[in-house]
Amino acid sequence: MTSYGRGAVVRMAVLALLWGSGFFWIKLALNNGLTPLQITVTRSALGAAVLLALAGAARQRLPRGRRVWGRLTVAAFFCNALPFYLFSFGEQGVESGVAGVLNATTPLWSLLIGLAIGTERGLRPVRLGGLLLGFAGTLLIFAPWHETGLLSTGALALLGAAASYAVAFAYMGRALAGQGTAPIALSAAQLVAATGLSALALPAGGTASVDLRLTAVFAVVVLGIFSTGFTFYLSYRLIAEEGATSAATVGYLLPVVSVALGALVLHEEIGPRVIAGMIIVLAGVAMTRLGQRPPSPPVTGPAATLAPSGR
Repeated sequence: MTSYGRGAVVRMAVLALLWGSGFFWIKLALNNGLTPLQITVTRSALGAAVLLALAGAARQRLPRGRRVWGRLTVAAFFCNALPFYLFSFGEQGVESGVAGVLNATTPLWSLLIGLAIGTERGLRPVRLGGLLLGFAGTLLIFAPWHETGLLSTGALALLGAAASYAVAFAYMGRALAGQGTAPIALSAAQLVAATGLSALALPAGGTASVDLRLTAVFAVVVLGIFSTGFTFYLSYRLIAEEGATSAATVGYLLPVVSVALGALVLHEEIGPRVIAGMIIVLAGVAMTRLGQRPPSPPVTGPAATLAPSGR
């Protein structure tokens, strides 16, 4: 059993709260006048600003060369711009707590992709069982056979966001590992690329006039600065001091945080079926990690290391 120092426990708690509350801040911004694309651009830009400042303070230089920036752009699309938008789009019709639960399916998609591309070999029965159990929990959450099931465009968008993270992690592990650039600077560069990509899409649906309220501004600022920018930094600290396996523990807390905030603050009613589905999903994810050799921390972001989160 891993033992944690007091400082690591505090960082884990803060990281789980900041990261897990991201779905809550998205919902709050949507409910108070911002569009999904506006949220995506703003959170990417603010997160990039935080990481650029931290990289500058640590004297880490941004990468150079068209090749690495080209790869960063691909990673930014699948790991930031696309899932950021899909989560915001999906939460227009789905509660924030459910979004956090569906986000927990990311490691299940990662395992499937690993099997497809050959990076996962000799799948043990317990991990295969975890994969099947995790998707069974997801099916229970969607409940397409039930009148109150969640099978909708928004819910599918949330599931697509989790799958997009998995695609990104597989790509980043192959294309961006060993680039020789300091990790915070590389993450800052990736969020800069994500900001550019999402800003290019603004004419397609992000420039419409909105009835913007101060609550939306506050929510998106917290989302960008704390739930996007500082979470990268805190996770790197945790990985460096406690290791990737210990840091991954945070991922199991994110759905709990998202459900709790949605219920307590937004008065969302998740229901026993979704709660049961969440427990089954997390149990399946835990089983897929049994006997798995901890991966080396990714150089472009904490999300791949904190596999259960995907955030």
